Amino acid sequence: GTAMAPLRDCKAWQDAGLALSTTSNEACKLFDATVRQYATWRNDENLGGIEGCLSKLKAADPNFVMGHVIANGLQLIGIGSSLRLNRDLDNALKTLMTLTKSQPLTEREKLHVLALDMFARGQRPKACEIWEQILQNHPTDLLALKFSQDTYFSIGYQVQMRDSVARVFPFWTPDVPLSSYVKGYYAFGLMESNFFDRAEELAREVICLFMMVKGF
Repeated sequence: GTAMAPLRDCKAWQDAGLALSTTSNEACKLFDATVRQYATWRNDENLGGIEGCLSKLKAADPNFVMGHVIANGLQLIGIGSSLRLNRDLDNALKTLMTLTKSQPLTEREKLHVLALDMFARGQRPKACEIWEQILQNHPTDLLALKFSQDTYFSIGYQVQMRDSVARVFPFWTPDVPLSSYVKGYYAFGLMESNFFDRAEELAREVICLFMMVKGF
């Protein structure tokens, strides 16, 4: 579950049960790099930071729907409100909708697009329901998990935030990249909803894991 796992190409995403509709291995890896940086709250300068990854991602495959999903989602969730006001983002979302109609996508990808559409319309609880739908079938979809965690947090749904990560937590075995961070989300969710003992226990496990990874 360390952040050091190699970035996933088309086949690796497929093997993880999270197929991406692009033939570009470069786009797949850059998507992975962007998700990882978002999920771990840090810009990896070796990867050019989130901004750098997003622009390279767009260049690698301009029609890659999940590339557009993460770019638009980060903006939407970063600003956190209904964004019909922001013309650039509005246009970016329209582009995403057009792309979505112009190519065959997986069910999961279609739901990702739908969730963002709901979010952009100001229907954040509805967006969370759609991310939950994704997580039911794809519990290791880190983007769906992180988007929903951040949205639950911003609308004050602490219990849903905790329960959501609790449901997927068993699937995040140590071999899944970033599983230790998901353990961290779980600890945070428990703490936010006043389950302090269990939160403390998990937090200690996370710290131990990081020390092992960093070789302390």
